[in-house]
Amino acid sequence: MIQFDKFTLQNNLTVIVHQDKSTPLACVNILFDVGARDEDESKTGFAHLFEHLMFGGSVNIASFDEPLQIVGGENNAFTTNDITNYYCTVPAENIETAFWLESDRMLSLAFTEKSLEVQRSVVIEEFKQRYLNQPYGDVWLLLRPLAYKTHPYKWATIGKEISHIEDATMTDVKSFFKKHYNPANAILVVAGDVELEQVKQLCEKWFAPIPNIEKPKRNLPVEPKQTEPRRLTVERDVPANSIYKAYHMCSRKDKEYHTIDIISDILSRGNSSRLYKSLIKEKQLFTEINAYVMGDFDKGLFVISGKTPDHIKMEDAERGIFDELEKIKNELVGAHELQKCKNKVESSVTFSETDVLTKATNLAISELLGDASLINQEIEKYAAVTLEDIRTQANLVLDENNCSTLYYLAKNNGN
Repeated sequence: MIQFDKFTLQNNLTVIVHQDKSTPLACVNILFDVGARDEDESKTGFAHLFEHLMFGGSVNIASFDEPLQIVGGENNAFTTNDITNYYCTVPAENIETAFWLESDRMLSLAFTEKSLEVQRSVVIEEFKQRYLNQPYGDVWLLLRPLAYKTHPYKWATIGKEISHIEDATMTDVKSFFKKHYNPANAILVVAGDVELEQVKQLCEKWFAPIPNIEKPKRNLPVEPKQTEPRRLTVERDVPANSIYKAYHMCSRKDKEYHTIDIISDILSRGNSSRLYKSLIKEKQLFTEINAYVMGDFDKGLFVISGKTPDHIKMEDAERGIFDELEKIKNELVGAHELQKCKNKVESSVTFSETDVLTKATNLAISELLGDASLINQEIEKYAAVTLEDIRTQANLVLDENNCSTLYYLAKNNGN
């Protein structure tokens, strides 16, 4: 059980405090309720661009990293289609440095043409290196628009195309910051060797003076139900053929989510999982195969992906997947098999709670999903999944009419 306190500043910044005396560290984690789904379709990649811009100096502080390194701290950030998350970890006695740095960049970034140009170049280079010039790098640039036709999940966090970042103007950047980077749209979690009163005083000193701006209202288009299979085949200069099958599923907030996550574990978690035993070990149709849920805050995807040996036809490999899915749809999973999966989930959730940074991030995400107390309900929600739940959800989700399939072929290997 993770204990925490919660309060809200007058400018509507939500603050969560988790005391952990077992560590000499303190973590200051700020989650902004903005991701790639909040972008304009003609101006994508902005949430991720901001992840970089936020380290380019703020109104009173020229360098973000330097003061933090001086006090023995470190920091990083990540962007998804749903959120942008920033975190600093420092020795607990130096926590005020993190408050000073984080509050100043929430107050206002130092918007300079130079900073924009530098970070724009970094993001463009990342787009090329990670998505265009890396084997299998463009998979999600292909699979997202195949699976989504309406919802903004149809583009990746890096953006839809490089030109959107190339064409980003200072006006575009400032308006994106003003709309999304404000106290009402943020959740601050302070975790580690800290005291509640100490955190309250630091919040009043550093964050309370930041002006309150109304939280932006999100009104995203709903993705229509997929009613027929979608398929795409591409050839690339890669070492092995791959297949990706993406099925629409519920959102991270829905009660069915934990059942579908368990299904992914039954199929591919560990060497005793179904897809590994059947398709890699016995039939040797794949050299690697995975099933996983994306964990999206809006209705998301259940994905099966795998690489095949050169001599295997893609149709045969896909038939192997199909046969395994038919089994989980038509036959009840064994009670022992389900319990084994639940035990693995429980141990991984429990293990993650030993790390102060992971706890801080998960508290912030839980709060955004509805309430920070959800962090303490994960294990019981997985434990409540029944054999019948699994069969029901498998039939609802793992339907070929609900699936977008990508054949990602290696050039010139005869398939």
